[in-house]
Amino acid sequence: MKISKQARRDARQLFRSCMTSGGLDENRSRQALHRVAEGKPRGYLAILSHFQRLVRLELLRRTAKVESAVPLSPQMQTQLQTDLTRQYGPGLTFMFLQNAALIGGVRIQVGGDVYDGTVQGRLEELRIKN
Repeated sequence: MKISKQARRDARQLFRSCMTSGGLDENRSRQALHRVAEGKPRGYLAILSHFQRLVRLELLRRTAKVESAVPLSPQMQTQLQTDLTRQYGPGLTFMFLQNAALIGGVRIQVGGDVYDGTVQGRLEELRIKN
């Protein structure tokens, strides 16, 4: 679906109105969506579609996915949480996952930022260079 500039502007404005102290307020979002769905302004489906995209991107931006080959110790998890919170600000949601295919090391993804310190990642780099 092609989204008009006006629909994008309206969706961004709606999204900004749902933000409180740097985070997305779930109740405000629901109320705003309810108002738009009831009022059905011109291009409301495009507005809702773009708003949904903005919310999805915000949730990804505030989620830290930490993968390791073996389970991380509670001290290591706490240290990673502290460091990432210092870098990205408060309000991050952490997911600690185990992935044996990584062989060793840790891969951290926060939004579009990926920090790959895994053996698998290094082997892949070597394979691409050769």
